[in-house]
Amino acid sequence: MKNLSSLHNPYPSQRMVTYGRNGMVATSQPLAAQAGLDVMKKGGNAIDAAIATAACLTVVEPTSNGIGGDAFALVWVKDKLHGLNASGPAPQGISIEKLKEQGVKEIPKFGWTPVTVPGAPSAWVELSEKFGKLPLEEVLAPAVEYAREGFPLSPTLSYFWDKAVKGFQKVLKDDMFQHWFDTFAPEGRAPKAGEMWQSEGHANTLEEIGKTKGHSFYHGDIADQIDAFSKKHRGYIRKEDLAAYKPEWVDPIKVNYKGYDVWEIPPNGQGLIALMALNTLKNDSFHTREDIDTYHKQIEAMKLAFADGEKYITDKTYMSQHVEDMLSESYGKTRRELIGEEALQPEAGDPSSSGTVYLATADNEGNMVSFIQSNYMGFGSGLVVPNTGISLQNRGHNFSLDPEHDNALRPGKRTFHTIIPGFLTKGNEAIGPFGVMGGFMQPQGHMQVVMNTIDFGLNPQAALDAPRWQWMKDKQVLLEHTVPNHIAQSLSAKGHDIQLTHLGGSFGRGQIIWRNPTNGVLSGGTEARTDGAIAVY
Repeated sequence: MKNLSSLHNPYPSQRMVTYGRNGMVATSQPLAAQAGLDVMKKGGNAIDAAIATAACLTVVEPTSNGIGGDAFALVWVKDKLHGLNASGPAPQGISIEKLKEQGVKEIPKFGWTPVTVPGAPSAWVELSEKFGKLPLEEVLAPAVEYAREGFPLSPTLSYFWDKAVKGFQKVLKDDMFQHWFDTFAPEGRAPKAGEMWQSEGHANTLEEIGKTKGHSFYHGDIADQIDAFSKKHRGYIRKEDLAAYKPEWVDPIKVNYKGYDVWEIPPNGQGLIALMALNTLKNDSFHTREDIDTYHKQIEAMKLAFADGEKYITDKTYMSQHVEDMLSESYGKTRRELIGEEALQPEAGDPSSSGTVYLATADNEGNMVSFIQSNYMGFGSGLVVPNTGISLQNRGHNFSLDPEHDNALRPGKRTFHTIIPGFLTKGNEAIGPFGVMGGFMQPQGHMQVVMNTIDFGLNPQAALDAPRWQWMKDKQVLLEHTVPNHIAQSLSAKGHDIQLTHLGGSFGRGQIIWRNPTNGVLSGGTEARTDGAIAVY
């Protein structure tokens, strides 16, 4: 078996791959990574470390996630991969008919209309109770401390925080948004890099979640506060919605790509898109990464996969197509036949006839976790429950108001979801967790880092450092400025609408941990496009 931890790195100007043996945590914030490792050193396992890291990220990277967001996880324990879907549904009190009566033609980004039931706290509780070794209260303690005592902002975080505050100041004028500004811009501006920020409300909420094992959030005092805030401003979510919610253990889905099984969470997540794109190209041979044939076929396969995903992916109960059909050998071949020499205008096919923070953890017991959580669109809905630090997500924005669409809004229904954790195995052995956060870039990032690893032999850090592309819509493609000029010119000649950009955040932010099955050594990569860090021992 090829040792994926020792593969070459053609991007020496970036960070080098990190090695360890006893435990590793890779994520976008150094303080969160260290918190996860500290919990592991205290006797916790990779699952405890993932929960500690995730909770810390709601404090030290609130620009991307929060207590009021959703989460998904892939967990490798005792030679088996488990999937957890902790995305929340639409409230029972909302409907297409009700919104149309109010003159709503498209679900807005901000306010109460796009707020769905938060699932992230339930993910921490469920993971802790099923696989954790330490009490949840102890695992959440580092996050509580950072929220109460404060922490200094890192550079990339401060940039996005400032961008969010300035953007919200222009559009969030209603009184219900004032609690967001009180929490995240208490001096009328975003905190700067190196400045301290703290939130006593955030600390108290995390503490109560730990003490009550999440009961307060979904059934008790915190649920009452969310309910009262929603009622005051004519929101839709109620305590009954919170009380009725439970995360769901699911069977992960996969495709075999050139001898490796690539795993994703099944719908309502968009991981299916990454698998469809890989399934389309699984029989192609790619010899050189920086080659026009490689870029062109990757982009075309992804466009076709997104066309299907945007038409069919939603809460699995409501999908008009079966996942098995969408990942079938025959459908992959049918989609591959559409890829020619010129850029195509993507359209959905008929399979039945044939969107954040990410973290990865691993311990010396063989456990590994791929975990992702998000509020969506940065800070989410712009709503913070008073005195709690709970920034509510706006996942409902992805619902369609077309009643005939698979992803049509319905009470109690989960929407098409952007956040996706990934995992790689070979035979019956775990290779490890991977993920690339960033809205609709995520399946595109998944495909690129998987191919960088398997097709082009890049180690984890190099697989993340390599130049990226992002398909936007129609024939429009963003290329990172580090993509060779001859590739950009050749893609334009094939009919792609190419735009070069220096905005690294547009291309996602990822983490990878691979385990060497021979000696158990862990190798990790973290994103140079953010304040990424790996904590290891």
